[in-house]
Amino acid sequence: MPHHTRWPLAALLLASLGLPAAAIEGPPSPFGEKLTIDEKGITLKFPDDAATLRIGGRLQLDFGTGRVQQRGFGTVFDTPVAVRRSWIESYLTLGKELELAFQYDFAEPNRPINDAVVAYKGFTNVIVAVGNMKEPFSLNQLISDNNTLFTERSLADAFAPARNFGFAVGTHGENWTAVTSVFGGNINNAGIGDQGVASTTRVTYAPYLSKDGTDVLHVGLAGSYRALPNDGSALTLSSRSEAFLFARQFVNTGAIRDAASIGRIGLEAAWQAGPFRLQAEYILTEIGRSSGAPSLSFQGGYIQAGLLLNGKGRRYTIAPRYATEYAVFGGVEVEEAQRVSRGGTGVFELGLRYSAIDLEDRTIRGGIEQDFTAGINWYPDRNIRFVFDYVRSHTSPSPANLNFNRRTIDADVFIGRAQLYW
Repeated sequence: MPHHTRWPLAALLLASLGLPAAAIEGPPSPFGEKLTIDEKGITLKFPDDAATLRIGGRLQLDFGTGRVQQRGFGTVFDTPVAVRRSWIESYLTLGKELELAFQYDFAEPNRPINDAVVAYKGFTNVIVAVGNMKEPFSLNQLISDNNTLFTERSLADAFAPARNFGFAVGTHGENWTAVTSVFGGNINNAGIGDQGVASTTRVTYAPYLSKDGTDVLHVGLAGSYRALPNDGSALTLSSRSEAFLFARQFVNTGAIRDAASIGRIGLEAAWQAGPFRLQAEYILTEIGRSSGAPSLSFQGGYIQAGLLLNGKGRRYTIAPRYATEYAVFGGVEVEEAQRVSRGGTGVFELGLRYSAIDLEDRTIRGGIEQDFTAGINWYPDRNIRFVFDYVRSHTSPSPANLNFNRRTIDADVFIGRAQLYW
């Protein structure tokens, strides 16, 4: 029997922590709308599916320690504890055709707005979206940070365009997807059109996909080309070791002041058999130059494996609710009996990853980095996750602009995350 409450925020916290009520409903309304508070957040639903409003959020707190085996590197971590993300997010569904989404990150001073999207779903198996959203590129980037295997994405994520403001059209079948788009710059920047124009397309195919989505063979191809503005602004590509707390990058091209365009090709593959998943990507990035000099080529990739010790496989989802996140893996499901709040032990997951990035070409000496990551995740309840990663980073040679005379940089990091999401 649902419990009634006059304190929705307190009730939401109790529900998110897995306390006895599976769902908390407000008192009956004269207009027929129903307020529900559960692990999905606060949901207000109107009769006949006329409208549904859901308010959720996520809080990620990172902590750890690290050591760099290179004199003169300086501060390893700015702080041993920091808020990685602190989101409030809202989703409004109008009928069965219109979706609106807005996400705001209080922990990000430079780019607080994440998704700000309006999507139309009135055509069969087609989503038309406008707004600030992820460009359809890279499986690892398109998977929600709530559901990534490790605290951070791989080194190759430095090449993924991530979120910008644009227009996208996507479609899908039972085991394939295709989405194409045009994007400007990020909505948080002063001028959306001041960062050039990009065309980005991704297609995927699953030659094998089980009915429940936990067994799948996935392959994908993505391409992106962005014409950069001819205003003298510089392009920089960089990455730090796979831990948010690091104070400095380990590889960095420095300012490429004659960059005229940036092209990307991404190859992705994944195989999941129940609780085991193997996933890999390779990204090639080419920088065209306005000075007539030869183009620059950089590359990166990763291979990772995850194993759920006592849980089902992550569900593979062909179509998103809105925007461009087609053909991705969802989160770990914690069954009722496994919840710590019900006397269980939660779900445990192991992960291993090797990733690399090469920012060396012609006159650019940005460095080459390789990371090895081993991690364990614990899901004590449906809205809670703890992540513990060990990252071994090896940079050789180091970037010319770090003033280490191109010497090797080795680092060891233990990084953890406490995550609450609803």
